[in-house]
Amino acid sequence: MVCALGAAVCFGTATVLQAVAARAAVADGGGGDAALLLRALRQWRYLAGLALDGLGFLLQIAALRSLPIYAVGAALAASLAVTAVVAARLLGVRLSGVEWAAVGVVCAGLGLLGLASGAEGEREGPDWLRYAMLAAAVCVLLLGAAGGRLTGRARALLLGLGAGFGFGVVEVAVRLIDSLHPADLLTNPATYALLLGGGAAFLLLTSALQRGSVTTATAGIVIGETLGPAAVGVVWLGDRTRESLGWLAALGFAVAVAGALLLARFGEAPTAEEG
Repeated sequence: MVCALGAAVCFGTATVLQAVAARAAVADGGGGDAALLLRALRQWRYLAGLALDGLGFLLQIAALRSLPIYAVGAALAASLAVTAVVAARLLGVRLSGVEWAAVGVVCAGLGLLGLASGAEGEREGPDWLRYAMLAAAVCVLLLGAAGGRLTGRARALLLGLGAGFGFGVVEVAVRLIDSLHPADLLTNPATYALLLGGGAAFLLLTSALQRGSVTTATAGIVIGETLGPAAVGVVWLGDRTRESLGWLAALGFAVAVAGALLLARFGEAPTAEEG
């Protein structure tokens, strides 16, 4: 759980840095998503955010090797609480009473999950699940292509869901990689699902931060990266709770995700003027 929370801190802080850089890239000129990404990559805030994302990813992998997917997913969704607090401290954003309460709700939900979570499931999952994750990663790319043709909230929601599904693919794929030997990695479809899903999610997230309703997109990300992977972990990978505490884990998961959704606007890390 320490690794999962550490990943949330890294991702939440990175969101503040990357969102500021992404908006600056838009202000510097037009162009497609690729051009905007290239301009963002020339800014130190974006690069610092990428470094934190890399560290967070390593901590996420460590957490997924010892915790159920539902616990890690809820912790990662809680990165929005970190973003809100960092934005309040560094950017002077004013949080409303409801938003401070939502931060507390997220922490309470994670506390309940920590008490109820068991060890990661011992099942390796059926062989077809590895190919299903690879197919899901391809679908994430297709969702991104479809979302790029839309406008307004529909565009933001589809891009957000696509990014969330991509991050969800990464969560499940990590559990489906049972050997780090190069030959095993090259022949495991989960390896390609992880790389393709993670890359697609990153591109869709960047696009969602740059255009459209970021609150809507972030809500989509939270839903996409928590519900599906949690179900896969329970049904096919054997994730369980401590004995007789399934209800507490379900309550903690619901509370943490609900609190994160209340903080969805901080997917954009608003500037002080917006607070």
